[in-house]
Amino acid sequence: MNSPLSSAPFVATRSPVSRRQFLRGAGIALSLPMLESMLAPFGRAATSSAPLAPGAKPRRMFAICNNLGLLPDQFFPTGTGRDYELSPYLKQLAAHRGDFSVFSGVSHPNVDGGHPADICFLTAAPHPGSSSFRNTISLDQHIAERIGVLTRFPSLTLGVNTRTRSLSWTGTGVAIPPEDKAAEVFRQLFLQGTPAQVEAQIRKLDTGRSILDTVAGQAKELQRGVTARDRDRLDQYFTSVRDLENRLQASRGWERKPKPVVKAPVPVDPATPAAYMEKVKVMYDLARLAFETDSTRAITLMLDGVSTPVLEIPDAKITDGYHNLSHHGKSNEKRSQLQTIDQLHMKLLGELIADLKAVREDGESLLDRTMVLYGSNFGDANQHVCTNMPTILAGGGFRHGQHLAFDRMRNYPLPNLYVSMLQRLGIEEDRFASSTGTMRGLELA
Repeated sequence: MNSPLSSAPFVATRSPVSRRQFLRGAGIALSLPMLESMLAPFGRAATSSAPLAPGAKPRRMFAICNNLGLLPDQFFPTGTGRDYELSPYLKQLAAHRGDFSVFSGVSHPNVDGGHPADICFLTAAPHPGSSSFRNTISLDQHIAERIGVLTRFPSLTLGVNTRTRSLSWTGTGVAIPPEDKAAEVFRQLFLQGTPAQVEAQIRKLDTGRSILDTVAGQAKELQRGVTARDRDRLDQYFTSVRDLENRLQASRGWERKPKPVVKAPVPVDPATPAAYMEKVKVMYDLARLAFETDSTRAITLMLDGVSTPVLEIPDAKITDGYHNLSHHGKSNEKRSQLQTIDQLHMKLLGELIADLKAVREDGESLLDRTMVLYGSNFGDANQHVCTNMPTILAGGGFRHGQHLAFDRMRNYPLPNLYVSMLQRLGIEEDRFASSTGTMRGLELA
C-alpha cells in the first residue's frame, strides 16, 4: 500500500492499463499488480492459490540458512539409512541422533547464481542471478497466510549481521527485511505497552481495514476494461487485499490481549558483527521463547557471513574474514579455521535442539512440535555450487535418526521436504515451488 495520493476520480477505459495505475479514493491509493494488459503477450505468467487447513494442535517451523555453507567432506555422513556413520560435524549432534534426519543429494532445481541463491532457500525460485529474476513466496509466508492468524505474530523474520538479505518473501516477490536486534524483537514479543500506546496502535490498524471498500466501485469499473485472465488476477489480488484486512482485524484483537510473561531478561545484543556466534546463540534463544509462548508458528533466520569480518571466537585463532575463509581454495590453514567455525555452528544447533527438548507442552517436548530446518544455499561455497545442499531436519514429530541419501549428481528436489513440512503443520498441500511430491523416506513418528 502506498502513501495517500490525490483523490482524483478513476476512469476505466479499454485502452492499455498504465504500468503505474492506481485505484484512488478518500485519500487512499491502492497500487495495482502487474497485469497482462501492462505487458507484451510474451510476458504473461500464471498464478495459483490454495485453501486454509490448519492443524489441530500447535506445530511450528524454524528455518535457518547459513549462507556460507559447510565443508561438505566434513558434513556429509558415510552410509545410509539408520546405520549411517556420523561425520565429524554431525558428531556435535550425536546426543540427539534420534531427533534429526540428515539429507544428501538434494537441491532446488534450477536455483543457481552463487551468493544470490540464499534468498531462494525457502522459495526455490529459479535463476536468482538472472537480470529478470523475480522471487516467489517463501515457505514461512505460505505458512503465515494459512495459520498466521492463530498467533499474535503470523511470522518472525530474523537475521544475523544482515537487515537486507532475507529468507522471507511475499507472494508478490517482495522481501520482508529481517530484524537483527534480538532485544527489539523481545520487546515486541513480551513487553506490554501503556494503555495509550495500545490504543494508538489500534487506531493505526483501523486505518487499513476498509481500503478495498473505499475503492470497490473503481475496481469494478477497472475489471470491465481488461482481459479475462487479468480479471482473474485482479480477483486474486483483491482477495489478497481482503485477506490482509482480515489479518489486520486479527491483529487488532491481539492488541488488547496481554502479552505473555517470561522470566528471561531482555537479551543483550553483541556490540560488533565480529561477535557473530554470540548473535547466533541469542537468536536461537529468542526463537525458543517465541515458540514456548506460542507467539508465532513460523520463524526464519538468515545467518549472513558474507559481510562478516574476522570472527571473535574464544580460544580460537581466526585470522581471516568468514567470507574469505569459505573460498579456501583447498588451503589447509583456511580450511582449519573454517572447520572451527563450522563446528561451532553445529554445537549451537545441538544446544538449540537440547533446549527445545527440555520444554514441555501438553505432555510433549517443544521439539516434538517444532520442525527445525537447518541448511544452506551452497553445497560447496568454495566453488559457488548450489547443488547437494547440506540439510538437516530436526524434531516436528517425524521418525528421525537416519541419513536420506539421494543422487549427488542428479539431485532430488528439496522442495519435496517443504511439502512434507506443510502437511505436518496441517496445511493440506501437495505441491510447493518445484516439488514433485512429499519427501521420500521421511515418515511420521
